[in-house]
Amino acid sequence: MNYITLPNTDLKVSKVCLGCMGFGDAQKGMHKWTLDYDHTKEIIEQALKAGINFFDTAMGYQMGTSEEYLGRAIQELSARENVIIATKFVPRSLEQIEQGIGAKEHIFSCLENSLKRLKTDYIDLYYLHMWDKETPIEETLEALNECVKCGKVRYIAISNCFAWQLAKANEIAKANGWAPFVAVQGHYNLIFREEEREMAPYCNEHGISMIPYSALAAGRLARKIGETSSRLEKDAFAKGKYDATEDLDNQVIERVYELSVKKQVSMTAISLAWLMTKVASPVVGATKPHHLEGIVEAMDVELSKEELVYLEELYQPHKLVGVMVNQKGSR
Repeated sequence: MNYITLPNTDLKVSKVCLGCMGFGDAQKGMHKWTLDYDHTKEIIEQALKAGINFFDTAMGYQMGTSEEYLGRAIQELSARENVIIATKFVPRSLEQIEQGIGAKEHIFSCLENSLKRLKTDYIDLYYLHMWDKETPIEETLEALNECVKCGKVRYIAISNCFAWQLAKANEIAKANGWAPFVAVQGHYNLIFREEEREMAPYCNEHGISMIPYSALAAGRLARKIGETSSRLEKDAFAKGKYDATEDLDNQVIERVYELSVKKQVSMTAISLAWLMTKVASPVVGATKPHHLEGIVEAMDVELSKEELVYLEELYQPHKLVGVMVNQKGSR
């Protein structure tokens, strides 16, 4: 396994982050393909043995049961100080706002509940799961700064935002002497590269780590065209992100397959090797042991300049999808 120290932090993380959205009670939350605890523990144990020390979850994954499973597994399999845990909180609901629950109260409550579920007394990287259009960013940053000052959060980050929003937030943090966002988690992979327009140049200029989700496009970049899986069949949210551009994306996926045959490695390894040339540590999910084999295999894959161009040259602009469709407003 290769490791990187995230800029502006002392977090030494594996070059791949294990995404935990596939863990949790399948009877809860939006996904029906997630793993029960025993199978979750099996995957996490294999990840630890492979040298992965970076784990990403969220309070919103399967109504908190992803956090519960991760916390329990780490407690049973490792020492807390040997792993880097990232989790996320969501903005207040309109119902909470109507009830008069303030942003600070909400954030503190979310943090305490995540700490309890994760069986830990601190979070290494705490994300705002999406830009909060209902709350002035000053209120969010001030509350998060208190979380850092009291030692319950080491660093803060943000997911699902535009580059200008991240820039605005960090300029406000700087002006007030508050903790800044040190990382961003956006949607980025070989068949969805819109982060390259503004987010990547901004992050590269300011030492902000890109830790993207959907690194394998919900499995599309890991399988030959026509092959399927339980997730590909059941994940309606991912279908909404990728089905509309399937014909265009398949041309890129075919090239991933061609290079995997040429180099005698998995498609997963090719797709991740490409992404790791662009970002700090992509978030990659695994629900079967062989998924981790492809992830580890990517560490040893080197792509030439010509191969990088071959993978990239067919890409055409995509419309925003998923959470980002509703992220155009700001406060």
